[in-house]
Amino acid sequence: MSEEKKGFFNRLKEGLTKTRNNIVQGIDAVFGGFSSIDEDFYEELEEILITGDIGVKATEEILDRLREQVKENHIKEPADCKQFLIRNIQEQMQVGETAYAFEHRQSVVLVIGVNGVGKTTTVGKLAGQLKAQGRKVLLAAADTFRAAAGEQLGEWANRAGVDVIGGNEGADPASVIYDAVNAAKARGVDVLLCDTAGRLHNKKNLMEELKKIDRIIGKEFPEAHRENLVVLDGTTGQNALQQAKEFGEAADLTGIILTKMDGTAKGGIAVAIQSELQIPVKYIGVGETIDDLQKFDAEQFVNALFDTAADGEEAQEALGGENDERTVVG
Repeated sequence: MSEEKKGFFNRLKEGLTKTRNNIVQGIDAVFGGFSSIDEDFYEELEEILITGDIGVKATEEILDRLREQVKENHIKEPADCKQFLIRNIQEQMQVGETAYAFEHRQSVVLVIGVNGVGKTTTVGKLAGQLKAQGRKVLLAAADTFRAAAGEQLGEWANRAGVDVIGGNEGADPASVIYDAVNAAKARGVDVLLCDTAGRLHNKKNLMEELKKIDRIIGKEFPEAHRENLVVLDGTTGQNALQQAKEFGEAADLTGIILTKMDGTAKGGIAVAIQSELQIPVKYIGVGETIDDLQKFDAEQFVNALFDTAADGEEAQEALGGENDERTVVG
């Protein structure tokens, strides 16, 4: 593992401290407090996982699989099934290939989410990372209803060295997207990143505006690869899951960005989101700098959560000994 990856793993592990205290300490207490595997043992685990925001559906599937493994392997001691539990949690977060095609194709990326989740900041960080990869990036400041949103995005654009297309405060967000899409085509832009409104007059208006924006992009730039990434505040727990469901009704979500994971005890929501929605968490944020927004990897996440080995044979042993070729964090 490179120094950069080790550095982010350590920040991730530190950022998940509150979640670890909320979930893992409770799990350790259950494994240390029971001398046999019985129904009370499973009920205690269930309570810990659900209260840790892992969610009812994911918890049921994790424990159903654990029951099967205990029987299949004739396990009698609680401590002997802990690694199975860890592996089951990781497997709940696998939703197939987590692709980052927009890094390599001409793309339009809509970044959506409610106000206050860090949407504009995330757009700025992504712009900086893509520009550093040699991509030609253009920003669309379509969050025209939040005071100073355009100025904030403009500051990120200056920092990243990219251009931004905006409109007057209160302007129609869809008109900004129309202008930005046509500018992207004319300038031969690789990636158009669109910061969208997080609040209009009511939720229905917001969702209709997103549908309108989607139609405009489809009509004006049909050949572009499309991504709809929803930004969710990790500190809000189950509310984040509900937000993802609502935005999913207005847009075909292709990925999730979880922010503020360094300040929450509810990091288990990452498990619930992927298990229930089958939408990949593509990025995770554990701090304020550009480097603190990183590609998400389930194995690294679970390693950091349980403070297990993050590299080499020890990590594979801790998580079941299987190799894979997914994109790693960093």
